[in-house]
Amino acid sequence: MTDQHDLARRLLERHGTTFASDAGITLRDKPSPLWQLLVLSQLLSTRISSDIAVATARELWQAGWRTPEHLRESTWQQRVDALGRGGYRRYDESTATRLDENAGLLLDRWHGDLRELRDESEGDVGRISKGLQEFIGIGPTGANIFLREVQAVWSGVRPFADDLVLEGARRAGLPDDPDKLAGLVGDDDLAGLAAALVRVARDPDLLEQA
Repeated sequence: MTDQHDLARRLLERHGTTFASDAGITLRDKPSPLWQLLVLSQLLSTRISSDIAVATARELWQAGWRTPEHLRESTWQQRVDALGRGGYRRYDESTATRLDENAGLLLDRWHGDLRELRDESEGDVGRISKGLQEFIGIGPTGANIFLREVQAVWSGVRPFADDLVLEGARRAGLPDDPDKLAGLVGDDDLAGLAAALVRVARDPDLLEQA
């Protein structure tokens, strides 16, 4: 078990930067960063590299759209242009439309605050996932991305590990069980370990660096 603790710590140190952090999101349990995480989860859901999705998210923040209200003040063409600058060209036009529709849904139904979706779901992870999938472009994959990152600030979601995280755990020789994985690191580090294991699942060669 000590070896597994050590490996988990090394993976966390070398590959455990969350995707939210990569995208310039200072994740807190507040409406604006939760909206940004939702957008990032949508961008990461498509068949495009995570680097491009992260770069595109940064372009959206640079344009000033860190809240759904500000996003809705933009034009469709402005969104297409920002998505293109991030390299999100295969999906720029459809995503420009979906971003506006999702901002509208969040504002109309949950007053711009994803904490209301969480509370409406009474903290049940399955219900939160179902609620997230009401946003256009957020399917099971996008909901999983959101949940494994948001567990950093939503303690009721912990420990969350989707199939991709568990695949990475198996490749690394770590337990493929969320509770056991949680036992290897502190609560504050679980989202980072999940991010590291996602990277390992996608690129097992990273284990050579651990």
